[in-house]
Amino acid sequence: MLLAEQALNGLQYGMMLFLMAAGLTLVFGVMGLINLAHGSLYMAGAFACAAVAAATGSFWLGLAASLVAAAAAGALVEIAVIRRLYARDHLDQVLATFALILVFSEGTRWLFGSFPLYLTLPPSLSGAVMLPGGLHYPLFRLVIIGFGAAVALGLWWLIARTRLGIRIRAGEADREMIGALGVDIARLYTIVFALGAALAGFAGALVGTIQSVQVGMGEPVLILAFVVVVIGGIGSIKGAFVGALLVGMTDTLGKALLPGLLSRMWDAASANTVGASLASVLIYVLMAVVLILRPQGLFGAGAGR
Repeated sequence: MLLAEQALNGLQYGMMLFLMAAGLTLVFGVMGLINLAHGSLYMAGAFACAAVAAATGSFWLGLAASLVAAAAAGALVEIAVIRRLYARDHLDQVLATFALILVFSEGTRWLFGSFPLYLTLPPSLSGAVMLPGGLHYPLFRLVIIGFGAAVALGLWWLIARTRLGIRIRAGEADREMIGALGVDIARLYTIVFALGAALAGFAGALVGTIQSVQVGMGEPVLILAFVVVVIGGIGSIKGAFVGALLVGMTDTLGKALLPGLLSRMWDAASANTVGASLASVLIYVLMAVVLILRPQGLFGAGAGR
């Protein structure tokens, strides 16, 4: 029973990481841009959700606001800052987007203060449900899993079956050629960046409901999102999905199982401390193994994959 519950926790964590990593891998795959400010857009979506939910009393309006606010912030950042970086090297991109982290953090602290905000679930999403086998599991965590699966299917349909998806894939392969064919590259890049920002903001709103909404909440998740992108393959939505599930399961099951295994050798306190640390290390071991076996990641490059 414990293993099944932790597996579901790992699946939920993986879906959250996928929402972050999908936008990150799209932006990097199509634009070739290293965007360290992606975690700030995650934070912006969480704060927008908390503010609108508190003002209106509706969690659903807050969730919609997270998408709109993060997409708008992403579009504004792309137009004002990011589009000046496409022709620059990666060091310039890292420095500029790191500066954006500081701007977002201080701006958020100025608007909302330094104290955490908390989101309250509506009654329809509260409580637990009975799963086969007698397992009681929080309903909202199942909703996050459902949202993640729906977004994965939606992105697959967008990339593989729509005209915009064709342009995104073509832009990744040869941006000069599609520009010569009449596609507005600047507009396409703004759309892709806003889409990635919206996914990050949506993830922030969902996670803010489980934890808390606070300044700087996006940076720890950003590191894991980069790990997911590297494992799955830069530019690959399928890779981001598989990589996120691998990272989520590795982290969650490692933290659940390693302390019990280590307790056979050490006392309980030491086993819990060392087990939690080893579980975090396992994520990076997984990344290293994937890079040794497949340097391009599990599914290589290609946003349409």
